[in-house]
Formats: sequence, C-alpha cells, structure tokens
Amino acid sequence: MKLSRVTIALYVGLVFASGAVVGAYSHRFFDVTTVSASAIRSPEEYRKRFHAEMKTRLKLSPDQVSQLDGVLNTTKAEFQSTRQSIVPELEKIRDEQHRRILAILNSAQQSEYEKMRLEREAQVKQLERAGATAR
Repeated sequence: MKLSRVTIALYVGLVFASGAVVGAYSHRFFDVTTVSASAIRSPEEYRKRFHAEMKTRLKLSPDQVSQLDGVLNTTKAEFQSTRQSIVPELEKIRDEQHRRILAILNSAQQSEYEKMRLEREAQVKQLERAGATAR
C-alpha cells in the first residue's frame, strides 16, 4: 500500500503535535515552582499573616485589633526573655555532651570528631545566615 504525500504529511504532523503535547505536559510536571515546607519564615512575616487572618476571619473591631497587638507584643517579649534565659543552660548541656563524647574516644577519633563538630558548626552558621537573609 502506497501512501500519498498528504497522508505522510498528516502522520508527520500528528507525531510532531503529540510530541509537543507530551513535551508541554512533562515540562509542567518536572519544571513547576517548588514550595518548600521547610522554608524559613521570619517571626515578623508570621506575625503579619496571623494578624491579618485574625482580623479578617474573626472580623475584629479596631479596639480588638489594638488589644490583639498588645497580646502579641507581650507574648513576643516573654518568648525573647525565655529564650535568653535558656541559651546558657543549653550551652552547658552541649559542652557536657562534648566532654562525655571525647572521654569515650581515642586520640585519632577525637581529632576526627573535632573536625566533624567544626563542620556541623559551619553548617549551622550558614543556615542561620540564610535564615537572616530570608528575614
């Protein structure tokens, strides 16, 4: 069976069109904007969103909005003071853990452990800088 030029052109056109459709869908599937659940939000951004949601969903009066601001400010101050009091205690716990780990390692392991610890601290600092930049 011999195909005419029109039929061949139609088949080539169909193959091309199906490739374009598959390409468009695969591009949409593989190249979509990703949303990370672990994205770091600043406390100020969180507060603004919470404030706006409270205001709109609960239909707060201006007096209630000012009272909400007072509650949020007080809570923020309490959290900051609690964090500041906890930090020294956490440092003591970390130092004690470090001391205990060093006690169970031989000298070669201790030097490798120190290297691991420095790498971890660098990663934490890098994440903190990235978080501060995102804020």
